[in-house]
Amino acid sequence: MITTGRLILRLPELRDRAALHAMWADPAVMAELGPVKDEAASDAVIAKHDGYRHEGLGFWVVERRSDGAMLGFCGLKRGDAHNPIAGEIEAGWIIDRPHWRQGYALEAMIAAIDWGWTHFDAPCIVAITSAINIKSQRMMARLGMHRLADGDYDHPLIPVGDPLRPMVTYAIDRP
Repeated sequence: MITTGRLILRLPELRDRAALHAMWADPAVMAELGPVKDEAASDAVIAKHDGYRHEGLGFWVVERRSDGAMLGFCGLKRGDAHNPIAGEIEAGWIIDRPHWRQGYALEAMIAAIDWGWTHFDAPCIVAITSAINIKSQRMMARLGMHRLADGDYDHPLIPVGDPLRPMVTYAIDRP
C-alpha cells in the first residue's frame, strides 16, 4: 500500500469490482484506451494484474483517503510480450470520469514511480499509449517522461485501421 496526501494505492478487493467494471464499461473513459469491457473482460484485467503480484508489481486501486471512493486503477507492471517494451517496468493509469482533471492520476503516478525506483533496479520506467491519446502523452511529459524516438509501433492486437493501433512509447530514466 502507498499513501499520498489525498490517495491510497492498494490491492484490489472484492468491494472494488463493481466500480472497476463500471469504469471499464464507460465509452468515454475507454475512448482512447481500448474497447469497453464487460464484466468478464474486467475480471480478466484484475486477474492479469494479480499475476504480477509475485514480483511486487501489478496495478493498484486508487482510493481517495477522505471518503474511500474508488477513483481508478494505476501502477507498474511488466511490459507485455507482444510489444517492444516486453519485460520492462511499465507505468499505467486509468481514472474514472467523475474524477478527471483533479490531479489524481499525476499524484498517484508520481507515488507509483517513486515506489518503483525504490523496489526495482530498472534503468528506466516506460509507458505506452495510442498515438491519438494526447491527454496521456501530456501526463507522461508531466511525469518527466520523454517520447522515445524509436518507440512508435503498431499494436499487434489492435486491428489494422483502428485509430488506436498506432502506439507511442515514453520513458523516464532512473534519477
